[in-house]
Amino acid sequence: MNRRRFIALTGGALTAAAILAACGDNTPTSGTVATTAATNATTAASAATTAAGAATTAATTAASATTAAANVAPNGIKLVLLNQSRGQAAALEALAKTYLAQTGVEVTINTAGPTDYLQKLQASSQSGDMPDMYSALAKYNDMAPYYKAGWAMNLQPEMDKGWSKNFSSSVLKQITWKEGNPQGLQPGIYGAPWEINTYAVLGNPTIFKKAGLDLSTPPATMPEFIDQLKKINNSKSAPFLLASSNTALFIQHYVSNFLTDDEISQTFGGKLPWKSDAWRNALQLIVDLRDAGAIANNALPTGSSDNATGEKEFFNVQDLATYYDSAVSISVAKTTAPDFTTFISFPLPKAGNGKLEPRSVGGFGRGMAINPKGKHPDEALKFIKWMTDPAQEKQMFDTVPLLPANPNALDTSKLSPQVTGFSSLVDKTQVISNPLKAQVNEAMQKGIQSLVLKEKSVDQVLDDLEAAQRS
Repeated sequence: MNRRRFIALTGGALTAAAILAACGDNTPTSGTVATTAATNATTAASAATTAAGAATTAATTAASATTAAANVAPNGIKLVLLNQSRGQAAALEALAKTYLAQTGVEVTINTAGPTDYLQKLQASSQSGDMPDMYSALAKYNDMAPYYKAGWAMNLQPEMDKGWSKNFSSSVLKQITWKEGNPQGLQPGIYGAPWEINTYAVLGNPTIFKKAGLDLSTPPATMPEFIDQLKKINNSKSAPFLLASSNTALFIQHYVSNFLTDDEISQTFGGKLPWKSDAWRNALQLIVDLRDAGAIANNALPTGSSDNATGEKEFFNVQDLATYYDSAVSISVAKTTAPDFTTFISFPLPKAGNGKLEPRSVGGFGRGMAINPKGKHPDEALKFIKWMTDPAQEKQMFDTVPLLPANPNALDTSKLSPQVTGFSSLVDKTQVISNPLKAQVNEAMQKGIQSLVLKEKSVDQVLDDLEAAQRS
């Protein structure tokens, strides 16, 4: 992949990514990158060619479940779910058929897709014609207005009655809106997720082998990883890449080698300074990767489809050795490159001089919020509870795939190498109470790109982050 071709692929400019960041929350969660991954044109085009196969698989699974269940005549109750994810649409539709057979309740899956979802949700709220249920994303600033306007049932009482058993303790912490949250929302739980998202490194063993390296034992420390990336660069292959839109997540992930979750959260809230040794060490990693020749083409992809560009290079072109991405990328690979099954995932290597065990960014992914003003909120609650039971989450994992939020739905002994790295981080994710400000996220993206291009120093970028925090 030459530089000219790479630049043509990335299109757009950094300002486009910055504008997107300013328009919505970039809190490190699966929803943010899931949206980025799913919105790209490459995924959408390739998905069209494989959708029939995915739908058939999901339908077959549903048919089997339906046969096993007692067929119940439709009872006239109809629910509508506004779904954000195209990648999960076939699995949701299959589960809706199973639910109809078991309960007689008809659930219509209205899939908007990640590009149009928030626009459709806003239009529905303004017209007062909200669906019975809608995708609850881990994008706090985007979802809070609907929750505050009374369009989401507080699920805390149901959790207290025993529903909480379907979620890990870390997920429960992440989905709970606490007193004094920056969005001013009443304390409670307003969405129930069925997936968990973590971030890790995707690796192509074939490219490692070309450089005389064996990826069967992934690098454990960052110095070891960088040394391997140098050898890959010397073998004339592209070593490493991450999307510009994921750079803040990448730095947040790495700084956990030096800061606790509370210290990261306090930094995001403006109570601790950005200009500290911990954040300096984290940003220095970009400089070290740059100086080692580890960053493919000496530039990060930018623009609204930057993550899609990186995923295309890794999954479709297959000329990239490693790529930093979220667990959602596994479903992207299954959709766009179903024959590429030799890649693996592994945790981001820990810092050689780290003081703490690193924790992944991520946490809860997509799920559902219930409209308490709908015609059948109690029936919608029954459906969402059913969706988070182990059997349904396991079916979602098998057909999408995704990491289930219900700890009883994941059999770690049967995981593929593509999923193992992500799943190993499920209990090692950060729990951050303060979201990263959009202005800081924008400054982080611009600053890291400037480090890659040798336009600014680490301390200059830290100054920019301090200024953005005060703005």
